[in-house]
Amino acid sequence: YVDNNLPEKAIGLFNKVENFDDVNVTILFNACAQLKTKEALDLVKKTSKEIPKSFYSNPRLLTSLLDALMKCGDAAHAESLFYSSRQKVLPMYGAMMKGYVDNNLPEKAIDLFSKIENPDDVNIILLLNACAQLKTKEALDLVKTTSKQIPKSFYSNPHLLTSLLDALVKCGDVAHAESLFYSSKQKVLSSYGVMMKGYVDNNLPEKAIGLFNKVENFDDVNVTILFNACAQLKTKEALDLVKKTSKEIPKSFYANPRLFTSLLDALMKCGDVVHAESLFYSSKEKVLPMYGAIMKGINRLNIYDK
Repeated sequence: YVDNNLPEKAIGLFNKVENFDDVNVTILFNACAQLKTKEALDLVKKTSKEIPKSFYSNPRLLTSLLDALMKCGDAAHAESLFYSSRQKVLPMYGAMMKGYVDNNLPEKAIDLFSKIENPDDVNIILLLNACAQLKTKEALDLVKTTSKQIPKSFYSNPHLLTSLLDALVKCGDVAHAESLFYSSKQKVLSSYGVMMKGYVDNNLPEKAIGLFNKVENFDDVNVTILFNACAQLKTKEALDLVKKTSKEIPKSFYANPRLFTSLLDALMKCGDVVHAESLFYSSKEKVLPMYGAIMKGINRLNIYDK
Protein backbone atom coordinates (compact mmCIF):
# COMPACT_ATOMS: atom_id res chain seq x y z
CA TYR A 1 0.00 0.00 0.00
CA VAL A 2 2.76 2.46 0.92
CA ASP A 3 4.78 1.67 -2.20
CA ASN A 4 1.66 2.35 -4.29
CA ASN A 5 0.88 5.60 -2.47
CA LEU A 6 -2.14 4.26 -0.61
CA PRO A 7 -1.22 5.26 2.97
CA GLU A 8 -4.81 5.27 4.26
CA LYS A 9 -5.17 1.59 3.37
CA ALA A 10 -1.89 0.77 5.11
CA ILE A 11 -3.08 2.56 8.26
CA GLY A 12 -6.46 0.85 8.09
CA LEU A 13 -4.78 -2.55 7.87
CA PHE A 14 -2.40 -1.73 10.73
CA ASN A 15 -5.41 -1.06 12.97
CA LYS A 16 -6.49 -4.67 12.43
CA VAL A 17 -3.17 -6.12 13.62
CA GLU A 18 -3.51 -7.45 17.18
CA ASN A 19 0.13 -8.03 18.06
CA PHE A 20 2.17 -5.80 15.77
CA ASP A 21 5.94 -6.05 15.48
CA ASP A 22 8.58 -3.42 14.79
CA VAL A 23 8.29 -3.95 11.02
CA ASN A 24 4.54 -3.22 11.09
CA VAL A 25 5.15 -0.04 13.09
CA THR A 26 7.93 1.07 10.73
CA ILE A 27 5.58 0.77 7.76
CA LEU A 28 2.85 2.61 9.68
CA PHE A 29 5.23 5.53 10.22
CA ASN A 30 6.09 5.49 6.51
CA ALA A 31 2.38 5.69 5.68
CA CYS A 32 1.90 8.63 8.05
CA ALA A 33 4.91 10.37 6.48
CA GLN A 34 3.15 10.19 3.11
CA LEU A 35 -0.02 11.79 4.47
CA LYS A 36 1.67 14.76 6.17
CA THR A 37 -1.51 15.65 8.07
CA LYS A 38 -2.30 16.56 11.68
CA GLU A 39 -4.24 13.31 12.02
CA ALA A 40 -1.21 11.37 10.79
CA LEU A 41 1.02 13.25 13.25
CA ASP A 42 -1.34 12.43 16.13
CA LEU A 43 -1.24 8.75 15.15
CA VAL A 44 2.56 8.79 14.98
CA LYS A 45 2.82 10.33 18.46
CA LYS A 46 0.22 7.97 19.94
CA THR A 47 1.87 4.89 18.46
CA SER A 48 5.38 5.98 19.46
CA LYS A 49 4.21 6.14 23.09
CA GLU A 50 2.51 2.74 23.01
CA ILE A 51 5.20 0.60 21.38
CA PRO A 52 7.65 -1.40 23.54
CA LYS A 53 10.91 0.41 24.33
CA SER A 54 12.79 -2.46 22.71
CA PHE A 55 11.44 -1.33 19.33
CA TYR A 56 13.56 1.81 19.57
CA SER A 57 16.69 -0.32 19.18
CA ASN A 58 15.62 -0.89 15.57
CA PRO A 59 17.39 1.88 13.60
CA ARG A 60 14.95 1.55 10.68
CA LEU A 61 11.98 2.14 12.96
CA LEU A 62 13.63 5.12 14.60
CA THR A 63 14.56 6.59 11.21
CA SER A 64 10.99 6.17 9.97
CA LEU A 65 9.67 7.79 13.14
CA LEU A 66 11.96 10.80 12.68
CA ASP A 67 10.97 11.05 9.03
CA ALA A 68 7.25 10.92 9.87
CA LEU A 69 7.57 13.57 12.57
CA MET A 70 9.49 15.90 10.25
CA LYS A 71 7.14 15.41 7.31
CA CYS A 72 4.09 15.91 9.51
CA GLY A 73 5.53 19.21 10.74
CA ASP A 74 6.81 18.45 14.25
CA ALA A 75 10.50 19.26 13.86
CA ALA A 76 10.89 19.99 17.60
CA HIS A 77 9.74 16.49 18.60
CA ALA A 78 11.96 14.91 15.96
CA GLU A 79 14.98 16.91 17.18
CA SER A 80 14.35 15.93 20.79
CA LEU A 81 14.12 12.25 19.84
CA PHE A 82 17.18 12.41 17.59
CA TYR A 83 19.47 14.05 20.11
CA SER A 84 18.31 11.78 22.95
CA SER A 85 19.16 8.70 20.89
CA ARG A 86 22.48 7.12 21.83
CA GLN A 87 23.02 5.12 18.67
CA LYS A 88 22.66 7.33 15.63
CA VAL A 89 22.96 5.72 12.19
CA LEU A 90 23.44 7.55 8.90
CA PRO A 91 19.80 7.22 7.74
CA MET A 92 18.72 9.00 10.95
CA TYR A 93 20.98 11.92 10.08
CA GLY A 94 19.54 11.79 6.57
CA ALA A 95 15.94 11.90 7.81
CA MET A 96 16.70 14.93 9.97
CA MET A 97 18.65 16.73 7.24
CA LYS A 98 15.90 16.11 4.68
CA GLY A 99 13.36 17.41 7.16
CA TYR A 100 15.37 20.58 7.62
CA VAL A 101 15.74 21.09 3.87
CA ASP A 102 12.04 20.43 3.25
CA ASN A 103 11.16 22.94 5.97
CA ASN A 104 13.55 25.53 4.53
CA LEU A 105 16.06 25.32 7.39
CA PRO A 106 19.27 24.80 5.40
CA GLU A 107 21.57 26.11 8.14
CA LYS A 108 20.38 23.38 10.51
CA ALA A 109 20.94 20.72 7.85
CA ILE A 110 24.49 21.97 7.27
CA ASP A 111 25.21 22.12 10.99
CA LEU A 112 23.99 18.55 11.45
CA PHE A 113 26.07 17.35 8.50
CA SER A 114 29.20 18.72 10.17
CA LYS A 115 28.61 16.27 13.04
CA ILE A 116 28.65 13.18 10.82
CA GLU A 117 31.94 11.31 10.92
CA ASN A 118 31.61 9.24 7.75
CA PRO A 119 28.81 10.65 5.57
CA ASP A 120 27.37 8.56 2.76
CA ASP A 121 26.21 9.76 -0.65
CA VAL A 122 22.68 10.47 0.64
CA ASN A 123 24.01 12.76 3.37
CA ILE A 124 26.15 14.56 0.78
CA ILE A 125 23.15 15.04 -1.52
CA LEU A 126 21.16 16.62 1.30
CA LEU A 127 24.08 18.89 2.17
CA LEU A 128 24.25 20.05 -1.45
CA ASN A 129 20.48 20.65 -1.45
CA ALA A 130 20.84 22.78 1.67
CA CYS A 131 23.63 24.82 0.07
CA ALA A 132 21.48 25.29 -3.04
CA GLN A 133 18.80 26.84 -0.83
CA LEU A 134 21.22 29.32 0.73
CA LYS A 135 22.72 30.59 -2.55
CA THR A 136 25.59 32.34 -0.73
CA LYS A 137 29.34 32.52 -1.26
CA GLU A 138 29.85 30.59 1.96
CA ALA A 139 27.53 27.87 0.69
CA LEU A 140 29.43 27.78 -2.61
CA ASP A 141 32.74 27.40 -0.77
CA LEU A 142 31.30 24.50 1.22
CA VAL A 143 30.02 22.85 -1.97
CA LYS A 144 33.44 23.10 -3.60
CA THR A 145 35.29 21.86 -0.51
CA THR A 146 32.94 18.93 -0.07
CA SER A 147 33.02 17.97 -3.76
CA LYS A 148 36.82 17.66 -3.54
CA GLN A 149 36.75 15.53 -0.39
CA ILE A 150 34.11 12.94 -1.26
CA PRO A 151 35.13 9.55 -2.70
CA LYS A 152 35.17 9.41 -6.50
CA SER A 153 32.73 6.50 -6.35
CA PHE A 154 30.05 8.92 -5.12
CA TYR A 155 30.08 10.61 -8.52
CA SER A 156 28.56 7.48 -10.07
CA ASN A 157 25.34 8.39 -8.22
CA PRO A 158 23.37 10.49 -10.75
CA HIS A 159 21.30 12.06 -7.95
CA LEU A 160 24.46 13.33 -6.27
CA LEU A 161 25.89 14.72 -9.48
CA THR A 162 22.60 16.47 -10.28
CA SER A 163 22.46 17.98 -6.77
CA LEU A 164 26.06 19.14 -7.11
CA LEU A 165 25.34 20.84 -10.44
CA ASP A 166 22.21 22.43 -8.96
CA ALA A 167 24.11 23.77 -5.94
CA LEU A 168 26.92 25.20 -8.09
CA VAL A 169 24.49 26.91 -10.46
CA LYS A 170 22.28 28.31 -7.70
CA CYS A 171 25.31 29.59 -5.81
CA GLY A 172 26.46 31.41 -8.94
CA ASP A 173 29.30 29.27 -10.32
CA VAL A 174 27.89 28.36 -13.73
CA ALA A 175 31.38 27.86 -15.21
CA HIS A 176 32.29 25.18 -12.66
CA ALA A 177 28.94 23.46 -13.20
CA GLU A 178 29.47 23.47 -16.98
CA SER A 179 32.93 21.98 -16.63
CA LEU A 180 31.62 19.22 -14.38
CA PHE A 181 28.61 18.54 -16.60
CA TYR A 182 30.55 18.21 -19.84
CA SER A 183 33.26 16.07 -18.23
CA SER A 184 30.64 13.65 -16.91
CA LYS A 185 30.35 10.48 -18.98
CA GLN A 186 26.90 9.45 -17.77
CA LYS A 187 24.44 12.31 -18.17
CA VAL A 188 20.85 11.79 -17.00
CA LEU A 189 17.81 13.91 -17.88
CA SER A 190 17.76 15.56 -14.47
CA SER A 191 21.32 16.83 -14.92
CA TYR A 192 20.34 18.36 -18.28
CA GLY A 193 17.36 19.93 -16.55
CA VAL A 194 19.48 21.44 -13.79
CA MET A 195 21.91 22.95 -16.27
CA MET A 196 19.14 24.30 -18.49
CA LYS A 197 17.37 25.85 -15.50
CA GLY A 198 20.66 27.34 -14.36
CA TYR A 199 21.11 28.98 -17.75
CA VAL A 200 17.57 30.38 -17.68
CA ASP A 201 17.95 31.65 -14.11
CA ASN A 202 21.19 33.35 -15.13
CA ASN A 203 19.58 34.86 -18.24
CA LEU A 204 21.45 32.66 -20.71
CA PRO A 205 18.51 31.33 -22.77
CA GLU A 206 20.59 30.54 -25.88
CA LYS A 207 22.73 28.13 -23.85
CA ALA A 208 19.62 26.44 -22.45
CA ILE A 209 18.24 25.95 -25.96
CA GLY A 210 21.59 24.70 -27.24
CA LEU A 211 21.72 22.13 -24.45
CA PHE A 212 18.12 21.04 -25.06
CA ASN A 213 19.05 20.20 -28.65
CA LYS A 214 21.55 17.65 -27.28
CA VAL A 215 18.94 15.79 -25.22
CA GLU A 216 17.91 12.59 -27.00
CA ASN A 217 14.79 11.59 -25.08
CA PHE A 218 13.63 14.72 -23.30
CA ASP A 219 11.01 14.70 -20.55
CA ASP A 220 8.32 17.24 -19.64
CA VAL A 221 10.70 19.09 -17.30
CA ASN A 222 13.24 19.65 -20.08
CA VAL A 223 10.49 20.94 -22.39
CA THR A 224 9.13 23.26 -19.69
CA ILE A 225 12.55 24.83 -19.25
CA LEU A 226 12.96 25.13 -23.04
CA PHE A 227 9.71 27.13 -23.20
CA ASN A 228 10.99 29.35 -20.36
CA ALA A 229 14.18 30.00 -22.33
CA CYS A 230 12.19 30.90 -25.45
CA ALA A 231 10.02 33.24 -23.36
CA GLN A 232 13.18 35.12 -22.36
CA LEU A 233 14.30 35.58 -25.96
CA LYS A 234 10.97 36.90 -27.28
CA THR A 235 12.10 36.45 -30.92
CA LYS A 236 10.50 35.01 -34.05
CA GLU A 237 13.06 32.19 -33.99
CA ALA A 238 12.10 31.40 -30.40
CA LEU A 239 8.42 31.42 -31.35
CA ASP A 240 9.07 29.02 -34.23
CA LEU A 241 10.91 26.68 -31.84
CA VAL A 242 8.05 26.83 -29.33
CA LYS A 243 5.48 25.94 -31.99
CA LYS A 244 7.62 23.18 -33.48
CA THR A 245 8.32 21.62 -30.08
CA SER A 246 4.70 21.89 -28.93
CA LYS A 247 3.66 19.83 -31.96
CA GLU A 248 6.31 17.16 -31.43
CA ILE A 249 5.92 16.46 -27.72
CA PRO A 250 3.70 13.59 -26.51
CA LYS A 251 0.13 14.60 -25.71
CA SER A 252 0.62 13.30 -22.18
CA PHE A 253 3.01 16.21 -21.53
CA TYR A 254 0.07 18.61 -21.76
CA ALA A 255 -1.30 17.13 -18.52
CA ASN A 256 1.58 18.85 -16.72
CA PRO A 257 0.17 22.26 -15.70
CA ARG A 258 3.67 23.75 -15.36
CA LEU A 259 4.56 22.82 -18.92
CA PHE A 260 1.24 24.12 -20.20
CA THR A 261 1.67 27.41 -18.32
CA SER A 262 5.21 27.81 -19.67
CA LEU A 263 3.95 27.16 -23.19
CA LEU A 264 1.27 29.86 -22.85
CA ASP A 265 3.81 32.27 -21.38
CA ALA A 266 6.28 31.63 -24.21
CA LEU A 267 3.62 32.12 -26.89
CA MET A 268 2.44 35.39 -25.32
CA LYS A 269 5.96 36.76 -24.82
CA CYS A 270 6.95 35.80 -28.36
CA GLY A 271 3.92 37.67 -29.70
CA ASP A 272 1.48 34.93 -30.73
CA VAL A 273 -1.54 35.93 -28.64
CA VAL A 274 -4.03 34.17 -30.92
CA HIS A 275 -2.33 30.78 -30.56
CA ALA A 276 -2.00 31.22 -26.80
CA GLU A 277 -5.67 32.14 -26.41
CA SER A 278 -6.79 29.24 -28.58
CA LEU A 279 -4.72 26.83 -26.52
CA PHE A 280 -5.93 28.34 -23.24
CA TYR A 281 -9.63 28.17 -24.06
CA SER A 282 -9.36 24.63 -25.44
CA SER A 283 -7.81 23.44 -22.18
CA LYS A 284 -10.25 21.56 -19.95
CA GLU A 285 -8.30 21.88 -16.70
CA LYS A 286 -7.16 25.44 -16.08
CA VAL A 287 -4.96 26.28 -13.08
CA LEU A 288 -4.32 29.77 -11.69
CA PRO A 289 -0.81 30.17 -13.20
CA MET A 290 -2.33 29.60 -16.66
CA TYR A 291 -4.71 32.51 -16.11
CA GLY A 292 -1.75 34.53 -14.86
CA ALA A 293 0.32 33.83 -17.98
CA ILE A 294 -2.49 34.97 -20.26
CA MET A 295 -3.39 38.03 -18.15
CA LYS A 296 0.23 39.17 -17.91
CA GLY A 297 0.61 38.84 -21.65
CA ILE A 298 -2.55 40.83 -22.30
CA ASN A 299 -1.51 43.60 -19.89
CA ARG A 300 1.95 43.80 -21.41
CA LEU A 301 0.48 44.13 -24.89
CA ASN A 302 -2.18 46.62 -23.69
CA ILE A 303 -5.04 44.47 -24.97
CA TYR A 304 -7.38 45.59 -22.23
CA ASP A 305 -10.63 44.66 -23.94
CA LYS A 306 -9.83 40.97 -23.56
